[in-house]
Amino acid sequence: MAKENNFKVEFKFQHHLRSFHRHEAAENPRSCSLDMLLRRLRAIEAKQDDKFATIMDAVGEFGTFQRRLVALTFIPNILSAFFLFADIFVFTPQKPYCNTSWILAVGPNLSESERLNLTLPRAPNGSFLTCLMYLPVDWDLDSIIHFGLNRTDSCQDGWIYPEVKKRSLINEFDLVCGKEPNPEIVRNMYLAGLLTGSFLFGFITDKLGRHPSILLSLLGLIIFGFGTAFVNSFHQYLFFRFGVSQAAVGYAISSASLITEWLVGMHRAHAIILGHCFFAMGVIFLTGLAYSLPHWRLLFLVGGAPVFPLISYTWILPESPRWLMMKGKLKEAKQVLCYAAGVNKKTIPLSLLDKLQLPGKKVTMASILDFYSNRHLRKVTLVLCSMWFAIGCNYYMLSLRMKELGVNTHFAQVIPGMMEVPAQLCCIFLLEQLKRKRSLVLTFLQGALTCFLSLLLPAELKSPLVLIIVLGEFSLAATVTVFYIYTSELLPTVLRATGLGLLTLVWAAGGISSLIVVNQNIAILPIFLCCISAFVALFFCFKLPETQDQPIPDSLEHLPPERRTMSEDMSSEDMLCDDVTEEVARNTIFNATMTNMDQDSLSNLSLQSGEEEIDKQED
Repeated sequence: MAKENNFKVEFKFQHHLRSFHRHEAAENPRSCSLDMLLRRLRAIEAKQDDKFATIMDAVGEFGTFQRRLVALTFIPNILSAFFLFADIFVFTPQKPYCNTSWILAVGPNLSESERLNLTLPRAPNGSFLTCLMYLPVDWDLDSIIHFGLNRTDSCQDGWIYPEVKKRSLINEFDLVCGKEPNPEIVRNMYLAGLLTGSFLFGFITDKLGRHPSILLSLLGLIIFGFGTAFVNSFHQYLFFRFGVSQAAVGYAISSASLITEWLVGMHRAHAIILGHCFFAMGVIFLTGLAYSLPHWRLLFLVGGAPVFPLISYTWILPESPRWLMMKGKLKEAKQVLCYAAGVNKKTIPLSLLDKLQLPGKKVTMASILDFYSNRHLRKVTLVLCSMWFAIGCNYYMLSLRMKELGVNTHFAQVIPGMMEVPAQLCCIFLLEQLKRKRSLVLTFLQGALTCFLSLLLPAELKSPLVLIIVLGEFSLAATVTVFYIYTSELLPTVLRATGLGLLTLVWAAGGISSLIVVNQNIAILPIFLCCISAFVALFFCFKLPETQDQPIPDSLEHLPPERRTMSEDMSSEDMLCDDVTEEVARNTIFNATMTNMDQDSLSNLSLQSGEEEIDKQED
């Protein structure tokens, strides 16, 4: 039986080698690299070993089931963007005045301007002071008008906002006159939520599954997103923002893992790109609501209401069959695949379904420590971390630069949001023409250059700076989308969500580094940080393998092996089964090479004889 298996594997090996030799000979008849043949043969064998991809051909690569699955991920993307960026519109600047309604007891018919004129001191430029008031006195109105008031103190009875037409957190909780919220505190709570959420949800998604993690993140959006409309203090608001950023990043990680593992080929890339487009549309949706609604609580009530129908995802959202396979739940994986085939009106052959087995007798175990112990995974993770850190630095630097220019808040959100949609749609063309790695390098290089220019130009050139910043955000939006696809395909299924969570930690660390550097008020530091991080990321990015048209790895055993010698390559288990010896592999390669050389010489001889016969006939 072993000899028969050896013969089958050897025959299969020779067949693929002959195929590749003909392909190489067509391009360069006189030179054919055996190392290239071995690498390409390993790639085709990996594709054939990807039983899930074979089953997906029977299920339907992009049928009704997959289209419905992709559509279900769009609404939470819109809401995640809505809740994440709502801070920008609820802290609009307010001009307060001390509440001096005490004077109405002696002059009930006073207009608002007369009341302010009598009870508020003025600055040297003639404007009213916002944090001081004249102390009340037991005089009649005529005495107050004639003699005036001169004893001042801080506001005793709160503040009024006569020039404000909208209700925000500032005038809701009187965050004025020494109580102003530090923008860094709000931003740091947001980043802290991203940090903790990326780590927790990365672990939960790989441990409990994609479906429970998505449901948990949606529950977080309901509680901490919609629930923000009912907070009673500024500290409660900060806590709810911390929770909603956790839920949003948790949904991003779990949904990306689910889409990556259900779709194949360019369908996977298209789905993630469209998901990011809907995220950008969520920013535009938020800006429109914030502009039209008069109260910040209404903003969360109206904008967060669509989160409640997402409770139905409990019953209609499927689990990832790849994750189920890696956890040893083959029965559940087969049931999910059969359900998907039924929705697509397809039938999976039983013989094909029976081939869906784990690569070993035991369930594949993996932990976060494998990012250090596995050599290939460690190298890939370090390169990805350098790239994510550089993207975070440059993206936040552009955002901070836009704020320094004093651009209108609505304009600063709508224009980049509108630009991100075509930027991400451009990724479809880039990925089809340049594949993952080159697309990533091109988009990030353009984004890094625009960030460098925005830091070099003086603030006096406001219009050119705004244009450069918008172009930079355009490029970096495309970079994030391409890199998200690339990262999801590089990481194995057993650690995909955990890896995405760790990389999100690094992205947030890049944002925090930008904030710290900008606060130092040293002009050269932001330029130095962006340039060094971008150079390191681009240098190491070329060491990443290309993933387009390649099967995604499921377990650590499916990761590409490290570069080896020729003798090690011939005895590799990725290329041959355990029964095939090194000597058999060598003989197979030698025989295939000699056979192809003989075939090429015979074809050349027949071609020469044919040309001689044609010449004789012409003579």
